[in-house]
Amino acid sequence: MLYHLFEWLEGAYDLKGAGLFRYITFRAGAAVVISLLISMVFGGRIVRFLKRLQVGESIRDLGLEGQKEKEGTPTMGGVIIIMAIMVPCLLMADLTNVYVLLMLLATTWMAIIGFIDDYIKVFRKNKKGLSGKFKILGQVGLGIIVGLTMLFHEDVYVRMDLEEAESMGYEVLEVIPVENEQGETIELANVRTTLTNVPFMKGNRFDYCQLLWFLEKNAANLVWIIFIPFVILIVTAVSNAANLTDGIDGLATGVSGIIGAVLGILAYVSGNSIAANYLGILHLPGASELVIFSACFLGACIGFLWYNAYPAQVFMGDTGSLTLGGIIAALAIVLRKELLIPIMCGIFVVENLSVMIQVGYFKYTKRKYGEGRRVFLMSPLHHHYQKKGLPEPKIVTRFWIIGILLAVMTILTLKIR
Repeated sequence: MLYHLFEWLEGAYDLKGAGLFRYITFRAGAAVVISLLISMVFGGRIVRFLKRLQVGESIRDLGLEGQKEKEGTPTMGGVIIIMAIMVPCLLMADLTNVYVLLMLLATTWMAIIGFIDDYIKVFRKNKKGLSGKFKILGQVGLGIIVGLTMLFHEDVYVRMDLEEAESMGYEVLEVIPVENEQGETIELANVRTTLTNVPFMKGNRFDYCQLLWFLEKNAANLVWIIFIPFVILIVTAVSNAANLTDGIDGLATGVSGIIGAVLGILAYVSGNSIAANYLGILHLPGASELVIFSACFLGACIGFLWYNAYPAQVFMGDTGSLTLGGIIAALAIVLRKELLIPIMCGIFVVENLSVMIQVGYFKYTKRKYGEGRRVFLMSPLHHHYQKKGLPEPKIVTRFWIIGILLAVMTILTLKIR
């Protein structure tokens, strides 16, 4: 809103200083500050309000040290994160940008699912919360929306050399003449394509149409058969993995903040023609606005840590964890960096795998030996280290360090062919 207001003031009245709002870096910095202030200032009031409502977490006894002390800690604190993302984004971002609108929709969509789940647990006293099939249905719905937008929206395209676009047989939406560094006029094309960035491959690119090579010319028309289910899988897997990771104070919040910072960098280089060309990644006009959204996301996570760091004064609940995971998945997809998720979200992946391995091995050994055996002392993985006697702050800090390492590796892959 402020972005559009100052854009109007600059055009109508030539207001000095209004031009600052044209700069992505200024608006991103302002968004982080506003997000931090909202989460830290209003967060305290929300925590006190939740306490008055007696919205306390009921703790299942897992035999973990310090577990019972957390009984009664307010949950549903994810509303702080959501508010700290939405408000500065609405103020600072270009609300005509399709990517921003899609991310605001994704945030709201997942927040509603998580809120209903927490509401059933807390106010209806049903520990199971929202039925698993309804959660999955909601995640599938978001995946379909994101997938269809990426495939068919007129403002979602990749800009590349016209000759390359024509040689690859891509649908050209618009031809744009530009001058290169030598002063020569070259033609670029906005193309609709299912190209995505992937490291370790020639050209750093992969087209989902290649999976339908046997359809030849019809592959582009039927690529949705593969693309949309894959998008649904990513949204479902990442949001559930974030939910599993939210088991000890500050873990999911801190890891999500690190991932949000990486996605902000990826949004900047993808939306900048010079940076994209230098790194050999896809140029996505308009994607630079997602730097603003990523800044809001980062500020919200850091601000929430003010109350969620050990010992936590509030838990995010499914309102927060499902939303964080859904946002990360959707943001990676719209930036065409979804194939980097196994590296970028390595903590989430390992936490998810630890549960799958534990459950699978337990069932296998029960069938074979008559009694279930375990690989880990407890899953998800952070509980394994708790069982080994490591204090929560040390586990969380070490996971953050690994998250930073994975973040750096993700950025390094941009230059790996």
